Amino acid sequence: MSVLYNVSLQVIPIVPEAEVYPVVDKVIDLIRESGVKYVVGPMETTMEGELDLLLGIVARAQEICLQNGATRVLSVVKIDCKAGGVTIEEKINKYR
Repeated sequence: MSVLYNVSLQVIPIVPEAEVYPVVDKVIDLIRESGVKYVVGPMETTMEGELDLLLGIVARAQEICLQNGATRVLSVVKIDCKAGGVTIEEKINKYR
């Protein structure tokens, strides 16, 4: 049985200001297409799944930013795990 992790990713691509959201949108497209559960927030996107898969998405997100014109990418990654796994739903359900 695999353990579920939460990984939050904030990418800050160094591009002209008008291009920031389009590049971030490409990263969100990557996350959506991966099939993992995710929630987009105003400052970061939180994903739920197996750690290796989520870290692979984080790595690919850097590449996507560079391929779409970023000269540099600053990223903030947060990882939450607990015995038995952790879900997005258990964290935010009472607020929805």
